[in-house]
This record gives sequence, C-alpha cells and structure tokens, in this order.
Amino acid sequence: MRTVAFSAVVLVAGIACAMAADPTGDWRVADGVANIRVAECNGHMWGAVAWEKTPGGRDINNPDVSKQSRPTLAMPILIAMKKKPAVDQWEGQVYNAKDGQMYATTIKPVGADQMEIQGCVLGFLCGGETWTRVSGPIPSSPTNSMAKGAPKGTGAPARTAVQPVPAAAPKTTGAVGPAPKAGQKQAAGQPGDIGDICLLPDIARFAH
Repeated sequence: MRTVAFSAVVLVAGIACAMAADPTGDWRVADGVANIRVAECNGHMWGAVAWEKTPGGRDINNPDVSKQSRPTLAMPILIAMKKKPAVDQWEGQVYNAKDGQMYATTIKPVGADQMEIQGCVLGFLCGGETWTRVSGPIPSSPTNSMAKGAPKGTGAPARTAVQPVPAAAPKTTGAVGPAPKAGQKQAAGQPGDIGDICLLPDIARFAH
C-alpha cells in the first residue's frame, strides 16, 4: 500500500510539473480586459485575443493605417515565441495594442495557473505583468509538437488542427484555472470561440 501511495504522489507531482511548464491555453491579462489564447504553431508559441470584456475593439493605434480598422478579437499578441534551451521560458515579440508597438518579450509559466510576461524596448525600459489561467492547456497537434522542445519527427505528418478549448466551456484536458467571473461572460453578438489560432490568417501566413 505504501508503494502504491508513493507512486500516486510521484504521478501527481509529475503531472503538476508538466502543467506548470505548459503556456498553452487561455489566459486573463492583468487588468482583466481580455483573454489571450496561446497555442503552439509549427515550432513556436503564438497568442491571440480570444475574449474581450468590451466587445468590438479595433486596432486603432497600429502605425499601419490599413490595420487600424481590424478587430482586436483574434488579433495576434504573442508573436513567434521560441523556447529557450534548458528552461521553461519562451522568447519572441509581443504586440501592445495600447501604443501599436512591438516589444521583445519572454513568457514563463509560474505554477499551474499563472504566467509571467516580461517585455523590453531595445533592451531597456523593461516591465511585465502576470496573467492568470482561465482554461487549458490546449492539446498539441503532431505538426506543432516542436514548440515544447520535442524532437522533430522523421516524417511530415498531415496537418491536424489543435483542439480549441472553449473560453466559457467546462474545464477540460488538465485545466486548472478558475472559470470566468460573473459579469464577464461573452457579450451578445460576439463570437463565442475563435477556435484554433494557428488557422487565423495573421498567424497562418507566418507559422505554416
């Protein structure tokens, strides 16, 4: 019995560690105005706006005038995040819709339900915040398994869509974060789920 109990403890600890190092899923930003869905797309982590507290947002601060009318829902935020060797951190770029600028950034899961995001401008003026998990992790497809540091396969597997985790659905696949708070449900007329972010045009053209 002691052996069985010890094995169970080791198994639970192993699962907790695996989840702690997984940045995929939906995350509530620090000020609560949006959820960011993070998924692995062909060897990198990408993040896109999956939910907005106030629907109908537009990318009005983008320096590219042609993009100022695009919806902020489903807009890429974390850009081509690459895993750093030997540590559970990913580095790449983050797009800040508040000023329309891109920043060098690092994401790091902390425990099972928080993630730290740090960004800098030209190596200085650094700042960061902590995001809170609301759903996930998201199971990876064979095509996208490289983002977590797994070795590349010998063949070229067919594209299999990442199974999305609905923002307002019951917890699935190891989800440990809290459900959305009362008063923050999806607003009427706004899409309930953006699905597999790897298929979004603004991500697919870079990630595939």
